[in-house]
Amino acid sequence: MSLENVQAYFSTLGLADKIKILENSSATVEDAAHALGCLPEKIAKTMSFAVTEENPILIVMAGDAKVDNKKYKSVFGTRAKMLARDLVEAAIGHQPGGVCPFAINENVAVYLDESLKRFDVVYPAAGNDHSAVELTLDELEKYANVTEWIDVSKGW
Repeated sequence: MSLENVQAYFSTLGLADKIKILENSSATVEDAAHALGCLPEKIAKTMSFAVTEENPILIVMAGDAKVDNKKYKSVFGTRAKMLARDLVEAAIGHQPGGVCPFAINENVAVYLDESLKRFDVVYPAAGNDHSAVELTLDELEKYANVTEWIDVSKGW
């Protein structure tokens, strides 16, 4: 159902044609890069965290970036704690492997990590593990209803 929700959202924007339905899995960064024929770092992976029980957040970062716990704590005031896999769909609105910052539950804040700023175009998922959407950073920021840009990553 998540893919359908993202498709409906992008249809309201007149951008449904940006969604790519893939033959191969896009559940991991490596899978998505292979399926799209792009560099892994251009995959905009969306990670789910529990800052508080009532307010899960999403952080979208480059495929080659990792969470830097010290930076994360300086931004959010707590250690990085990813949502348990079995809680992701209820908390966010998408299943693991297809989590994206579009058509999500209302209480979920979306942050974009600085690691994305090296690219003109990135590829976040589109609601399931066989989809992606090609977006510029301006489009990603606009259509994901981003709270703010943050710097919580390392390794890129």
